[in-house]
Amino acid sequence: MIAGPVGPSLIRLAIPMIFGLVSILLINLVDTFYISLIGVKELVAISFTFPVTFTLMSFSFGIGIGAAAVISRAIGEGDHHRVQRLTTDSLLLVALIILVVAGLSYLNLDAIFRLMGASDESFPLIEEYMIPWLMGVVFVVIPIVGNSAIRATGDTKTPSIIMVIAAVVNAVLDPILIFGYGPFPEMGIRGAAIATVISYISIMIAGLWVLGKRERMLTANWPGIGEILLSWKALLYIGIPAMLTQLLFPVSNAVLTRIAAELGEATVAAFGVGTRIESIAMIGSMALSSVIIPFIGQNYGANNFDRIKKASRFILCFALIWGGTAWAFLALFSGGIAWAFTDDLEIQNLIKQFFWIVPFGFGFHGISQLISASCNALHRPFHSTSINIMRLFLFLIPLVYLGSQIWGTTGFFFGIALGNLATGGIAWFWFRSSILPGALERDI
Repeated sequence: MIAGPVGPSLIRLAIPMIFGLVSILLINLVDTFYISLIGVKELVAISFTFPVTFTLMSFSFGIGIGAAAVISRAIGEGDHHRVQRLTTDSLLLVALIILVVAGLSYLNLDAIFRLMGASDESFPLIEEYMIPWLMGVVFVVIPIVGNSAIRATGDTKTPSIIMVIAAVVNAVLDPILIFGYGPFPEMGIRGAAIATVISYISIMIAGLWVLGKRERMLTANWPGIGEILLSWKALLYIGIPAMLTQLLFPVSNAVLTRIAAELGEATVAAFGVGTRIESIAMIGSMALSSVIIPFIGQNYGANNFDRIKKASRFILCFALIWGGTAWAFLALFSGGIAWAFTDDLEIQNLIKQFFWIVPFGFGFHGISQLISASCNALHRPFHSTSINIMRLFLFLIPLVYLGSQIWGTTGFFFGIALGNLATGGIAWFWFRSSILPGALERDI
């Protein structure tokens, strides 16, 4: 992390994360695929659940980002006691937060999905999925934060292996529980939720073993509530803005789903499939975002500011090359992807349209993701949040709504692409001209 060529080091760290993140994203994709075999109604229902499940997971993503930033800086400073305290307290904090949020979500399940535009026909199916998922969500969020703590050490291989385990367990259990094989009854959409929870329980056990036994980053000592609150303060200084930033993604997805619902259930289904594939297509930028935080964090703690500047130049080139390649690939294979998910010709055509238009903005979306992560690593979390608020309220929602009113589903898709294009360009200019120089000069 703190020595060697910057670009090759980041690539070496990001490659294992690509495999790990693909594995986790495949959980949603495999769920979507098997559920699509049941019928279009079930596919529409699972499309409605994605923004809500991602919203709850965003709390753990936020705490995980905060944990990676402060733990990596403590590692760079050589303070092992603080590393143990921050790691232990981050897991406790995310468990407490998610229990409260999941409980509130369960009590307001009907209102949440009615607000998103779910029909009376879709809601019972949505409920079948969400109730077991909410009951096990605490097992989902703990390994997310635990993996962030492991990555803070510079180890990206172990978190990747842990995530692959989750995907394999889910892929095995999905058809068994959804369709009912052997002694298991046919559970339909409910079976997909149960398979997801069980897969995360397996990696929670693995992650806690790595943190506690191998890395010695957990402690059973009770330091008193005062020291725990100090840890939580450090975590939440970055974690709260990071949570807000992460929450903007499902909020924007929920708003876009609402706009899509006005255009018809075929648009909702196409948008649901498209966003799941998009997550995999953006995996390179997502992987680099995961490793840029500990990379900058450790170099920040060790005062290696020149390496941080080199990393910022590298991420621009990487995001544009990856995004352009993803666009070409998805456009070329859009027909095959559409055919794999549905037999409905209208939905197939809309899925193909999605992959010709929306990926145009992937490179610039990657830039904004990487700049956002860099801001968190530099302990400038409010700048990160500002970039994502700008994306959502200034560009994405207005352009999507305007496009849908003028040009229907086609305009809806063009609005997404143009919103990402505008955000990425402005974020890069702001970061290089103001945020990065200000952060480094202030801490010299």
